[in-house]
Amino acid sequence: MNYIILIIVGIVGIILGTYLGRRRGENAREKEKNKQKILEFFESRERVVNNDIEKFLGVSDATATRYLDELEKQGEIRQVGKEGRFVYYERI
Repeated sequence: MNYIILIIVGIVGIILGTYLGRRRGENAREKEKNKQKILEFFESRERVVNNDIEKFLGVSDATATRYLDELEKQGEIRQVGKEGRFVYYERI
C-alpha cells in the first residue's frame, strides 16, 4: 500500500514539474518578445518613459520597469535622470 502511494506521488511530481518547466519557458519567450517590442517602439520616439511602456504593452508599472532595467543592463538603452517623473530612456 505504501509503495502505491509513493509511486502515485512520484508520477504526480513528474507531471507537475514538466508542466511548470514548460510554463517558465513560455514566460521567458514572452518576456523576450516584449523587450524586442520595446526596442521597436524606440524607432518612432527619441525618449520613452515608463508609462509609455505600460500603455504600449498593457503591463504593470513594475513589469515595465523590469523590462527597461534589463534593456539598460544589456546596453540597448540608457536611463536619463535618477528617479521619479523626470526619468526617461533613450536608445543607445
